[in-house]
Amino acid sequence: MRVLKIVEGTSVDGPGLRTSIYLAGCNHHCPGCHNPQSWHFDGGREMSQDELLLVVTENEAPVTLTGGDPLAQPRQVEGLVRRIKDELGLDVWCYTGYTWDEIVADEALRAAVAQVDVVVDGRFVLAERDTTLLFRGSRNQRLIDVAATLAAGEVKLFDPQNNNLFSAQ
Repeated sequence: MRVLKIVEGTSVDGPGLRTSIYLAGCNHHCPGCHNPQSWHFDGGREMSQDELLLVVTENEAPVTLTGGDPLAQPRQVEGLVRRIKDELGLDVWCYTGYTWDEIVADEALRAAVAQVDVVVDGRFVLAERDTTLLFRGSRNQRLIDVAATLAAGEVKLFDPQNNNLFSAQ
């Protein structure tokens, strides 16, 4: 996988202290993106799943995949998430510019997030920027509880204040 950087012990990419893995590459190129250097697919360095799991294991913290857009590397993300869940039993969040509808319409994207706990979906929209939101940059982005959404067949949102789910309507 192409990895730009790993931030250990961060509290801005999901609840609690987390290990955030920034993956290279993004096709969305959102105006106002806070991380445009992550758009390049050849950025960072190649890291194996074993190398990434070693870092995650050492930190013993939940994981956030961000970037760039992790879903630019869907098969690699699918394998990494599966190993994090199966071998370490840790919570995984994934930030993506794809909307939930785009994810479920694409077999590779859907497989990549099937075991993720929360997907933060949607492109960053500068006109909807809101610095008061937790764990996202613009009002159009949603915190989607993946397991509940897949079970219900409709988007169920994760409420970071209460750990409760509520309808996306």
